Amino acid sequence: MKHIVALHAAVGDGFDREPTDAELDVIAVETPLIDAEVELLDVRIALMDRTPADVDKRRLRRALHRVLIAHATLANHSTTGMGVGA
Repeated sequence: MKHIVALHAAVGDGFDREPTDAELDVIAVETPLIDAEVELLDVRIALMDRTPADVDKRRLRRALHRVLIAHATLANHSTTGMGVGA
């Protein structure tokens, strides 16, 4: 019986590591935006199968507003040299 053996190192060897401190800092900066986008997605999914009531419309507007605020905060944060790519 022949055994098949890999001739090269496994593909995951170079990538199987913990994130660096810089990568964790970027994740921490982007987390509020990610959370706001997830909340907006949850609202949109909830409204897919029904006609939105006034309360639903307010919830959607609030979620969209949170995403816009998070985008603006992230943009302002990155222009001061402390955000993504700094």
